[in-house]
Amino acid sequence: MAGSNFVDYVKIFCRSGKGGAGSLHFYRDKLTAKGGPDGGDGGRGGHVILRGNKNHWTLIHLKYSRHIYATDGEGGSQSRSFGKDGQDVIVDVPCGTVVFDAETGDYICDITEDGEEYNLVQGGRGGQGNWHFRTATNQAPHFAQPGEPRIERSVILQLKVLADVGLVGFPNAGKSTLLSVVSAAKPEIANYPFTTLVPNLGIVAHRDNTSFVMADIPGIIEGASEGKGLGLRFLRHIERNSILLFMIPADTNDIIAEYNILLNELKQYNPELVDKQRILAITKCDMLDDELIEEMRKLIPADIQTVFISSVSGLGIQELKDLIWTEINKESNKIVEITHRPMEITYQAPEEEEVEEEWEEEEEEDDLSKYKGIGWDEL
Repeated sequence: MAGSNFVDYVKIFCRSGKGGAGSLHFYRDKLTAKGGPDGGDGGRGGHVILRGNKNHWTLIHLKYSRHIYATDGEGGSQSRSFGKDGQDVIVDVPCGTVVFDAETGDYICDITEDGEEYNLVQGGRGGQGNWHFRTATNQAPHFAQPGEPRIERSVILQLKVLADVGLVGFPNAGKSTLLSVVSAAKPEIANYPFTTLVPNLGIVAHRDNTSFVMADIPGIIEGASEGKGLGLRFLRHIERNSILLFMIPADTNDIIAEYNILLNELKQYNPELVDKQRILAITKCDMLDDELIEEMRKLIPADIQTVFISSVSGLGIQELKDLIWTEINKESNKIVEITHRPMEITYQAPEEEEVEEEWEEEEEEDDLSKYKGIGWDEL
């Protein structure tokens, strides 16, 4: 997917529909001059509902449709007829979308399953007709209930892609090359830093027709937590991964020092990432012989699972896939729990601008002169 088409941050303005007013009506026909009250209830306003959709991979379909309005409910009518409910608006989002309040930054919900729904903005309830207010001492109530008003809300949607293993490493560590070799993904590969500007996903085929999903995120550099390079903007995409694959080139001066730098940057972003299972892959080993590989292996602590690979020659690729498959199928790694912290509302994605509410709409107000202040709170 082209970088311009990958949208993982968008701010939208939602508005539900208002409830229809209850009817103030009395039954009349040629044989009945003073019939009793028979005003019907108003219909409820439409909801704005988020729904997970596995066929969506980014939020690009919302980038240019940021104003979402549900319709109003219709008023009640005579013969205790109910008004028509407002039409709900269902907003499809990719699985892995996290929603925050745009005003306070508070976490609202997390859509992770296909078909999962969340009522983001509740439509207003319809008002009750005067038929509901008849009593033994007031058999002809000359009032009905207005519908509840609309609700407006601005929210921020963030996408955190779902994958089994996430690739972590400095620029030009061979992450995109590995993804292109083990899957059908075609990420951009070049001999300069920050070739990868957006996350890439690939489905890796394994033995016996099994497979797993691998996510490649843009490279991390020392000081990324302070905004250097591409910063930590894309690290949210590995929060859902079962395990993390650290990739460090074999020609690095100090492999362990670079490994610790990467680990520290993850810790600065989210301390929970440090608790994930990790695998270390030493890349670009096609020019190393067995003796040199064994010497390098002695320099790496024994508690770090390490694989020496080469995406060019295929060295260690199958061993790496087997190790990843073993780790992601462990019960301790299958449960991925994320603590969504409140969002810093001062943060703004580089390519996103503040949603400008450029419209001025004159809302039609109900004629409430026939009502006598019977609100929802007074029932």
